[in-house]
Amino acid sequence: MTIRLLTNIGRLWTGTDLISNAAMILHHDRVAWVGPASELPQRIPGVLDDIVDVDEVDNLGGGLVTPGLVDAHSHPVYAGNRYAEVAMRASGASPAEISGAGGGVASTVTVTRGTDPWTLCNGVRERLRHWLLSGTTTVEAKTGYHLTRDGELADVRLLRSLEEEPGLPRLHVTFFAAHAVPPEYFGRPRDYVEAVGGWLSDAAQAGADGVDVYCDNQQFTAEDAHWLLSQGRAAGLQTHLHACAKPRHGVVRMAADLQCSSVDLLHETDEDDVLALAKSSTPVVVCPTTSLHERRTPPVRALLDHGVPVALGTDHNPSQSGSTSLSLSVGMAIAMFNMSVIEALRAATVGGATALGTADRGSLTPGCYADIVQWDADHEGAFAWAYGLRALRVWRGGEAIR
Repeated sequence: MTIRLLTNIGRLWTGTDLISNAAMILHHDRVAWVGPASELPQRIPGVLDDIVDVDEVDNLGGGLVTPGLVDAHSHPVYAGNRYAEVAMRASGASPAEISGAGGGVASTVTVTRGTDPWTLCNGVRERLRHWLLSGTTTVEAKTGYHLTRDGELADVRLLRSLEEEPGLPRLHVTFFAAHAVPPEYFGRPRDYVEAVGGWLSDAAQAGADGVDVYCDNQQFTAEDAHWLLSQGRAAGLQTHLHACAKPRHGVVRMAADLQCSSVDLLHETDEDDVLALAKSSTPVVVCPTTSLHERRTPPVRALLDHGVPVALGTDHNPSQSGSTSLSLSVGMAIAMFNMSVIEALRAATVGGATALGTADRGSLTPGCYADIVQWDADHEGAFAWAYGLRALRVWRGGEAIR
């Protein structure tokens, strides 16, 4: 069991507190002690008999340190790209025009289905590596671009296998077969919903942590989502929801009544939705890059003021957001959502852990994973100045990645 001392930390955000001139003691892959360097203990019962017995000492030179960031919403399992579609959208093309030109989710489904597993795996591996190197140590990773039973289950297994490789982040695997109705079910959306419901137990056995449903005015209805999420919960899966439908459909209130693990995006919502979320304490995941593309802003300030837990995601996907930098999302959230630096950092750490139901990360407190980032700055205000603040060093479970 390796014991490491990180010292001369200029500013430390633990996930709950800011500490100046701080130090940390790591025991194997966990945090054993954290606090002001002036209070560094000489011994820790059951961990350290004497401070002189520390195996390794790292002097961080007065830098800024936070927990590893937690990306609570991403879609990394896909092949190909949709650059032409992005260019069309930037030129003012409508969704119907893009679809008519062969774009949309269906285009990624076609390419992903036609890509061999080895090539697909290599692409996902490279994306996940970029997440970790940019300071994100846990990523919520959705499936959703095969839309067949075997393909979606294979994606779950792919993600679970990659998590075990060195140099990659921890993963929360979300089964997202209810992303869209595939071509072979055209005109039969209810048949597809029932098919997906029958796959959920297999998804849990394959290693999925959660289930998600894309609920908006063109995809799955609130009734579809309620049924699928209930089936997922019965299979032991956490429940997430792309809540994109207009308020009159009652999607957000349905998710709050179900006490979903998270309700994501919320570009179409109203005051009643906010109050329902506050009453249920249902976490909300917001994604600044997507809000920017959609030109619609979720009511983040109202959510925070009502005590709703808020998390951040990159919403990395082949259509709208190519970013794997959650530190970029932190800077954008400060500018776009009227969040303070600490509120945005909380959303990117403990907020993300809350949305994923993982209490052992997102915080640098004793017993949590020693997932740590030293940033290229000496104060947290740099997140609001340098969009995509650079990670100087990253530790995953106490092991230095860079």
